[in-house]
Formats: sequence, structure tokens, C-alpha cells
Amino acid sequence: MEGAAPGDVAEIEVTEERKTFAHGTIVKLVEESSVRVAPVSFIDQVCGTAPWQHIAYKTQLQAKRAIVAGALVHTAHFDEQRAEVLVGACLPSQRTWNYRNKLEMGGGVGADGKFTLGFYREGTDELIPAESSRLAHKAIEKAPKALRGAIRYAQGNRDLGIYRVGVRHSLATGELEVAIWTRPGAFPRALFAKTLSTAVKSTSIVRVLADPGKARKIKGVEVLDGRGYWRERVGDVEFSTQAPSFFQVNTAQANKLVNTVIAALGDVEGAYIADLYAGGGTFSVPLALAGADVVAVEAAASSVRDLRYNADANGVDIDVVGGDAARELPGLGELDALVVDPPRAGLAESIIGTIATAAPRRVAYVSCDPATWARDVARLESQGYRLASATPVDLFPQTFHVEIASVFERQ
Repeated sequence: MEGAAPGDVAEIEVTEERKTFAHGTIVKLVEESSVRVAPVSFIDQVCGTAPWQHIAYKTQLQAKRAIVAGALVHTAHFDEQRAEVLVGACLPSQRTWNYRNKLEMGGGVGADGKFTLGFYREGTDELIPAESSRLAHKAIEKAPKALRGAIRYAQGNRDLGIYRVGVRHSLATGELEVAIWTRPGAFPRALFAKTLSTAVKSTSIVRVLADPGKARKIKGVEVLDGRGYWRERVGDVEFSTQAPSFFQVNTAQANKLVNTVIAALGDVEGAYIADLYAGGGTFSVPLALAGADVVAVEAAASSVRDLRYNADANGVDIDVVGGDAARELPGLGELDALVVDPPRAGLAESIIGTIATAAPRRVAYVSCDPATWARDVARLESQGYRLASATPVDLFPQTFHVEIASVFERQ
């Protein structure tokens, strides 16, 4: 129930009722839970970007572990005792606020007829203007306000089709990149570069050309100022990322995630390991540095470029394959181990059998969705892979989201 905390006593109104669940809203809070704390960021509460900020952090960690264990029971049909044994404690985030290295903002015309930046109210298309976000690094916490003013000045009375703005910052390298998403067309590049770089002290400004909508097919990327890419350091490994490529938003926790996966795989020196959905090399590069013989598969062209660059920059030899994971896996040969980090939808059903045919001794499965992960756990176990451990890693404090680092062993 939205806004509730474990242990609350409240009068509620049921707004939706189904066979397996119900939604409700709090009408009156009769007695506050001992784990309830005062929210600190109104905009992140309204927009749903920090929906758990009213719950003590220790309780958030316990709840995330319970979500993962519960998914094994309800979706993978494990007995409760086995689930409790397999799921470890949720690894806490070093920072519980100001942890995000990236902000994604929506852009559009506000009620006053002027350009505005903000966040969408959860589950709607309503854009809520924002001055700041407490979730972001302090260097970009107030970026919404600064960039809104700069963009208003740079575009004047023109509609330049700006509908999305992303800003990334690294605590390790100090680099800050702004990505402006616009419809294709004429654009005042020099004016924008000068105005925005002054507003946020950027090291890179790029323009991503794409039509609005869920598909958002990228038609081009223009470098308006600076490097044209963003550098971050995860542990001892430096990564360069070009917009619109994905990179984990909580860098310190990404390092814990990588270390957890490599430790669970055991001794990887000399092992032949495939990394599917490899992105820019978050797992591939550290595995190669640990002595593994790595082949990395990635479908997104921008991430493939990043991956090749990051391998070279870190002095490792990685066989990079640009293509669909399900299509490429059968041609990779016999594997010692496999790492998969699929999108939220999880693994395609067809790839489960292909994994069994490749017969890696161990499979590391990284997931950001407990439900689809648990579904795939059951599928992998039906193909002879037994779940050996599952470690929740909190990359997203103040939210219900949790990352899972799990390892399977071939029976």
C-alpha cells in the first residue's frame, strides 16, 4: 500500500481488488510504526522516485531481502526454508541519499508557457517541474533548475523539440556530461554548448537525435562540446560511456555487484567465460583483468563501441560480438562459465535450453526484477542448473527496487 510502513495501524480505502492482491490508500494513520521516518525530498515522493523514503533504511534492506526470498517461494515454488537459506543479507549502499550518478529529466512546456524540466508523476504523463533531486550526487542535485534556466535562455522563443535531458557525474573522475534529447532538425549548437557548459560546468555536452515515444530509435548523436563521452571508475577499472549507452547509476554499489559475481564464480583465471547483455563491459572487463578468457555479446551499437574502447583502455583482450544473445550463444562453443545481465523482462524462454546445451559449469545471473528472475530460476533448475546462492544488492535506496547477484551450478 502506497505510503505505508511495516507496523503502521491505519484506516484504509481499497481502490482496487483482485484475486491475488489489492491496492489501497491510507485514509487515516491511527498509529505510526516505529520504523517510520520523516521524508526529506518532496519532489521525489510525489514523482515516485523515492517511494520508500518514509521507511528506516535498515527496514528497507530487510524488506528487499524478503522480496527476493518471497519471489523464490511464490514464483519459483521453492519451499520457504530453502529460500531463506539461499538468499543472503541485502548489501547496503554506502550512500542512502545523493547516490545517483545520473538524473533523467523530462522536458516540455509548463503551465506558464515556458520550457520546464522535471520528473513524471509515477504511472502518468504528468510532468512535475523540479528544482532538484536529493537522490543525485551533490554536484548535479540542483541540475534541473540550472539546466532549465540555461535551456530557456538558449532556445529563446523557439521550440527545438527538447523532450528529455540526462546529466551524468562521476565522483571518481569529476566528469559531468549533459545529454539533450531532441527531434531531428536545425539546432543552435554553439549557443547551447556555451550556455549549458557555463550553467553546470560540464566536460561533455551531446545531442541525441530521436523522435519521442517508447521506441525512441536513435537517428544520430552530435557532440556539442567537450569529450563526447563520460568517464567513470568502478573499483580500479575505468569506463567510458557514450550517450545513450546504459551505465549503472550507483557506482559504489555497482562495484559490490561486480565483486559479488566474480567471487561467486570462484577461480576464473584461464576460464572461458561468456558475458551476455554485456553493455559497456561492467562484468567483461573485470573478468578479463582477473585472468578469464572472455567473449562478450551485446546488441546495442553504442554499447558495443564502448565495450571495445573500454577493453583497449584497460589493456585486456575481449572477443566482442555485436548481436542478439539468444542468436549468438549457440556459436560460442563449450563454456566454463556464463554471466547474464538481461533487461527487466528477463531471459527469453528459448535461451534457457541454449544455456543448457552450452553446458557452462556455473551461471551467474544478475537481475533487477525479482519476479522475472524467479521465473527464470525455475526454468534453469528444470534444465539441470541448481541455484547455489542469491545476494540482494541495494543499488536504489529509498525505493523498492533491488538488484540480485545469483549463481547456479550445473548438476
